[in-house]
Amino acid sequence: MIESHELKKREHYLDKLIGFRDTEPVKVITGIRRCGKSSLLKLMSAHLRETGVLPEQIVEMNFESHDFRKFTSDDVYSFVKDRIVNGKRMYLFFDEIQRIDAWEDAINSMRVDFDCDIYVTGSNAYLLSSEYSTYLSGRCVEIRMLPLSFREFLYFYDFELRETKSALGGTRRQVYDKNGERYELREVFDAFMRFGGMPGIADVGLDQDKALSLLDGIYSTVVIRDILEREKRRGQKRITDPILLRKIILFLADNIGSSISVASIGNTLVNEGLLEDGKRKGTPSAHTVQAYINTLLESYFFYEIKRFDIKGKEYLRTLGKYYIADIGLRNYLLGFRNRDSGHAIENVVYFELLRRGYDVSIGKIDNAEMDFIATTADDKIYIQVTESMQSEDVRKRELAPLQKIRDNYEKIILSLDPGMDSSYDGIKSVDLIEWLIEE
Repeated sequence: MIESHELKKREHYLDKLIGFRDTEPVKVITGIRRCGKSSLLKLMSAHLRETGVLPEQIVEMNFESHDFRKFTSDDVYSFVKDRIVNGKRMYLFFDEIQRIDAWEDAINSMRVDFDCDIYVTGSNAYLLSSEYSTYLSGRCVEIRMLPLSFREFLYFYDFELRETKSALGGTRRQVYDKNGERYELREVFDAFMRFGGMPGIADVGLDQDKALSLLDGIYSTVVIRDILEREKRRGQKRITDPILLRKIILFLADNIGSSISVASIGNTLVNEGLLEDGKRKGTPSAHTVQAYINTLLESYFFYEIKRFDIKGKEYLRTLGKYYIADIGLRNYLLGFRNRDSGHAIENVVYFELLRRGYDVSIGKIDNAEMDFIATTADDKIYIQVTESMQSEDVRKRELAPLQKIRDNYEKIILSLDPGMDSSYDGIKSVDLIEWLIEE
């Protein structure tokens, strides 16, 4: 028997949903499968009941459930209509709604016909594609959900941070589990870098075999159900080759944080013997590879980041980079070995910046490049990410692009080993783990 357990709160996202409660837009929660969207709907539903909403005012439909497997959009509308309580505001929750053809017809009709507040989730950006956005333009708000941050990882695994005095008179942070066992913060961070942030792993614990089977399930669901099945439903035969799709996934996972041109991917796959050139009658076209990559971006499996020319003040079309939604998925795909840890921590920083509400791009200045420019409406940070700042050569390399920038915005280097100096010419050297756990 599976034990029922209290849902862990994802305050960051729940607060956003609560902020939009009883406003007209349809609340659309998007993100990769199993990153916690269904749990967020349950948390919101519980919040409504705690604040006086009656159970009969809440209608919840999960389209992964067998109960709704054969529903049409008309059936969805009728199901809700039969449960409307006259004179009361209704709260309608629809989980993985993209599985229903023409679902937007039903949602739009409910919005018009009933006094209701609507929340939907979807694991595919196609949900908010042009067809849908013209339907509900200006009438929906997207809340993008990501796997666990490092701070959330500590909370989900019941780790507690405590400050202890160090031998040198300062303080240092240590981590205690629920049994009172003590760990160094770096040990727990290494576990995060190994297992990733999919919330379901917290239910099975930090056990490699169990984690792998859970990640395998997520991978299969994203690839088979979200990508291959959806292509069939849409009647678009763009993504027809599961072998090519897997090879592209492995290539992108192995090259996170590296500059990639779509044209080069097909050639590289052939050159490395990952695709049999003869059997496929030539290298897949750049157009084909781009179509496959687009579906991976739509399913939130990978995220693409563009280059920004700081002097020219424009985005460049050439050579983007890709980051994977969850570092645990990357380890599942490529094996648990200490591979390319520099790009792996870069991946973590990229998603932490997204969580904190920044727009993120790669910075180019002259021939130099910096890892990230993070901007909001009223703030900008220039960021370099490196494993260690101990070596003189590394320091020079990491500082050089930042030293070329002449404005007064914050410039920081995040590393696991920041060295003794806290700043160089106004450029801060910051401990990456401390940065990840700060409020």
